[in-house]
Amino acid sequence: MKKSSDFEFDDLQGLLRFGYGKLTDTCFMLLSIANVDAAKRWLDMAPVSRAIKTNPPPDTALQIAFSVQGLKKLGVSESIINGFSDEFIYGMTRNENCSRRLGDIGRNAPKYWKWGNNSAEMPHILLLLYAKKGGLEAWRRTVEDEHFSQAFQLLRHLPTSDMGRIEPFGFEDGISQPTIDWTCRQSTDLHERDRYSNLLAVGEMVLGYRNEYGQYTARPLIDPRKDRYATGLPNAEDDPTLKDFSRNGTYLVLRQLDQNVPGFWQFLDKVSGSVPEKREQLAASMVGRERNGTPLIAEHIPGISRKDHGNHFTYDLDPTGNHCPISAHIRRSNPRTGDLPPGVTGFISRLIKILGFGQKPEEDLVASSRFHRLLRRGRSYGPILAPEDAVKLDAPVAEHGLQFICLVANISRQFEFVQNAWTMSSKFSGLQQERDPLLGNREPLMSGESTDHFNHPEPSGPMQKTCNLPQFITVHGGGYFFMPGLRALKYISALPANGSDHSS
Repeated sequence: MKKSSDFEFDDLQGLLRFGYGKLTDTCFMLLSIANVDAAKRWLDMAPVSRAIKTNPPPDTALQIAFSVQGLKKLGVSESIINGFSDEFIYGMTRNENCSRRLGDIGRNAPKYWKWGNNSAEMPHILLLLYAKKGGLEAWRRTVEDEHFSQAFQLLRHLPTSDMGRIEPFGFEDGISQPTIDWTCRQSTDLHERDRYSNLLAVGEMVLGYRNEYGQYTARPLIDPRKDRYATGLPNAEDDPTLKDFSRNGTYLVLRQLDQNVPGFWQFLDKVSGSVPEKREQLAASMVGRERNGTPLIAEHIPGISRKDHGNHFTYDLDPTGNHCPISAHIRRSNPRTGDLPPGVTGFISRLIKILGFGQKPEEDLVASSRFHRLLRRGRSYGPILAPEDAVKLDAPVAEHGLQFICLVANISRQFEFVQNAWTMSSKFSGLQQERDPLLGNREPLMSGESTDHFNHPEPSGPMQKTCNLPQFITVHGGGYFFMPGLRALKYISALPANGSDHSS
């Protein structure tokens, strides 16, 4: 077993290890590169925050990620670009089929986005600034020096606000996060992993390391004999003769999600007959947790008190959704399933489970949670609007939402799978014509059948159906970015502008 201190945290951007929760003031910027030489000078000296623990913790942080257009603009060669995944290369809006699978149809369609669609200029760089309360403006002035002004043009400043641990709808957020196994103490052997675990192999989030399959995700590797700038890059673990451009890097998925807070609570109030207890109960059923974060099956978790919920539960004792509806948002986002249930012994049955398919309707597209986890790092935006105020017909009008950010090593197997097979699927875990009650669009299926209803249990009585759900969340923009390690960032800043002469 390796020690945590053995990991290359000094080459890792801090966002992979820290959520920067105490740095409450944030500024997310989408940039285009106006002057390549000035951009390289700024990148070479950029105060990028590393994943090293310090005491006391820093008062500020800066993280940087690049779109594929940005990497090309900075001179990264086509041979390196081609080593990235197709999802990153061709983007979130690469074709109509992709948009359909991600749920980006109807009001979510990219043609309505404020940024990130193919008709608008794609950002080259995503810059994330974090600071303690009241310190952001001074930190931003430090970052935006002379080189920065010459190098970049601000395309869009994404709004963020400090809402603490509460997301715009009023629920405690940020509770469920995977833990990265920096010390490699947990086996990825399929024979030893028949139960749900929140601990994940480093390679699920960080490129250049073994993932939960015990394999290395495909990524750009460089022959140092053909690229004189690559000498400072780390060696690839799986082939030490090659340099690993993406080692200690990750893919960053960004989506701007607008939340209709008054619409959410006013709809629930209407269908609940304006009875506060019923309104709260229905809201909790849609989310899968009470507003304070307690999971709906807390009282059924052996040995775990309601005050010690966190991530310490599964849905094994609630297979039919009698306590937490199967379609509840947090259940779809992470079904918390054991990877290989009893009876799965042969190669074919194992493969079926790993890929997320099963013969029983309630297991279909749900098995093998550990292969589809996301490390979330988003921030909310908009003023706090308590549910008790949002429910009023004269609730103040303002924009509320989430700058959704997740970090993954495999966009297709992680983010796009979760979005397609779990969140947007109308047949998740044997359901019929029902999407995520929060994130789902309400577009009819290709067969014409509606998807605007939500099945949920009553404490005592039969299953209830809430119909005619409005769409509560609308996508306003999105994109895929690569957040490199610090040595790869140095490599990028040293490249010639046209990327044509990398040879020794």
